[in-house]
Amino acid sequence: MIRLARAEDAGAIAALWAPQIRDTMVTFDRVEKTPSDVAAMILGRPAFYVAVADTVLGFATYDQFRGGVGYAHSFEHTIILDPCAQGQGIGRKLMQKVEHHARTAGGHSMIAGVSSGNDAGRAFHAALGYDQVAVVPEVGRKFDRWWDLILMQKFL
Repeated sequence: MIRLARAEDAGAIAALWAPQIRDTMVTFDRVEKTPSDVAAMILGRPAFYVAVADTVLGFATYDQFRGGVGYAHSFEHTIILDPCAQGQGIGRKLMQKVEHHARTAGGHSMIAGVSSGNDAGRAFHAALGYDQVAVVPEVGRKFDRWWDLILMQKFL
């Protein structure tokens, strides 16, 4: 089931996110989110969806791409799935919810910022109709190495 996240989901979301931050190239971030951080995101984002079975299997959320009124119709999303939930269509369903919400809110463009070390993330977004529009060389640092940021875009 996919539904809007609630504050009481924050602990499970933080626990799901932590190994992705700590051990993978899904994000350049190296500081794990606390349940308080996640609760603030749930309240502060236009939409924050979770996929739930017996536990939280994944989440997707979005916010304005950059600050300022000129970017009010361009958004950037975050999607994280438990590895056991990958390949089951859950990520696609989460993204459909996020994209629909953004489109309904007047969104024109959704951006994915994907690490050059995340081949699966690039393939996932390409399968959803995102096109690579830019490579920003060596802007991310993780695991004692510089990584490129690949920007992918989909018009809503």
